[in-house]
Amino acid sequence: MKLYLNHNYQYAIEQITMVLFPGEKPEYPQSLPEPGESACRSTLTFENGTAHAETELTVGGKSGKAERACPTPNQADQLEYDRRLQRILKQSYYQAALSILDEAPPWGALTGIRPAKLASKALEEGLSEEETAHRFKTEYFVSDSRTKLAIEAAKSGLAAKNSLKNDEISLYLGIPFCPTRCAYCSFVSADVKRTLKMVSPFLTALHKEIDAVAALLNEAGVKVRTIYMGGGTPTTLSASELDGLIGHLRSAIDLSRLTEFTVEAGRPDTITVDKMAVLKEQGVDRVSVNPQSMEDEVLKAMGRAHTAADILDAYQIVRDAGIPAVNMDLIAGLPKDTVSGFRYTLDTVLDLDPENITVHTLALKKGSRLIMERQGLPTGEETAAMLDYAWPRLWQAGQIPYYLYRQKYMTGALENIGWCKPGWEGLYNICIMEELHTILALGAGGSTKLTDPSSGRVVRITNPKYPKEYIDRIDTICEEKRPLVEFQKALRF
Repeated sequence: MKLYLNHNYQYAIEQITMVLFPGEKPEYPQSLPEPGESACRSTLTFENGTAHAETELTVGGKSGKAERACPTPNQADQLEYDRRLQRILKQSYYQAALSILDEAPPWGALTGIRPAKLASKALEEGLSEEETAHRFKTEYFVSDSRTKLAIEAAKSGLAAKNSLKNDEISLYLGIPFCPTRCAYCSFVSADVKRTLKMVSPFLTALHKEIDAVAALLNEAGVKVRTIYMGGGTPTTLSASELDGLIGHLRSAIDLSRLTEFTVEAGRPDTITVDKMAVLKEQGVDRVSVNPQSMEDEVLKAMGRAHTAADILDAYQIVRDAGIPAVNMDLIAGLPKDTVSGFRYTLDTVLDLDPENITVHTLALKKGSRLIMERQGLPTGEETAAMLDYAWPRLWQAGQIPYYLYRQKYMTGALENIGWCKPGWEGLYNICIMEELHTILALGAGGSTKLTDPSSGRVVRITNPKYPKEYIDRIDTICEEKRPLVEFQKALRF
């Protein structure tokens, strides 16, 4: 789409273009568009104390035009000034797009990845749930169903926030190995069959980072509230490797305040009786068994080396081990999937009665095989129908939404939602999505987020993605974590 702007809010217009018209690539030409060519003219003017945003759109031979206005914001508060102007620009764009789109998008003009955070802010300002819902509908044109989801997730986020102390953080451990690579995956993870020789030196390096972080945590005077071990697939490691890693973590770091320890055992073909026994013995109280689909044809199209029957066996192994909480991830919009197939998957998983069910919408990520092939994918309308079945079905089953987020390149500009039985909210997931406190990331591909929840300030420290680079740079990586100390001391005092 050719964009013609008379203002500097280029990113805001690009965002809403990609959300509402995902097939259009933003361009900034010098010449005027040809008749019928996809184009957007977005203008911002000021007159008599009022800011006016106007959008003229042409896409696929259809055209639309709309205008929105607001009192000119006070430039003394630059952040609020920019937010208000971007809001009316997006509102005018959205309303112009309604003349072109076949139906109104469920998230309206909202482009951010954390809708629940917006709802949390409104509730903290003293707005009632009804007033918050009114803001979502009138300012962002969000549908009733998505507004309800955002507010429910915000309530879980606020409860989590009230449970945290200012001397607490969370830990993430990234294990970059998987049995095979899934078609939708963009994470940097190594096929352990090909890179077996790297596992031992990687763990040696990770143990070194654990020791370095333990010293920094003591110096900063902070405690660990939750741990999340992800990847990759951590249970690609052997039982003895898992035992040694978690045992080292427990001996090095004070975990007296730990209330949640999650391990991604996402791939059922990595779940064994001895590994689950180790996790139980080491105090892991939440495990993810992620089928994504219960349809064998879909699993095969994803590149999974297991069947739906294997998922049922793996789930039973985790239950028999006595681990208190199980999460199961599903993805709507996978290749070869259908609306009826997704319904079967969800109903089958609900029959298993896990504490958590996370429903993702497929996002076509750079670096994944799917973004290059794009074959056999359900349409945006079919994916939306999958979620339209999922949300009331999960409510009916007694699950509640406790966190949600959106991603770029997501099918239908939809959402990912974590559901749980009441009282089984995943605290780590809420903390990272709502940016409630610091997440200290160890291992390959880990991204530390030093977070000041009062100001919203976030400082990122990123570990190398590739196992070899992580191993080679481990001394530097340990030193790069030092800013944690002063950052957390400042928050405490």
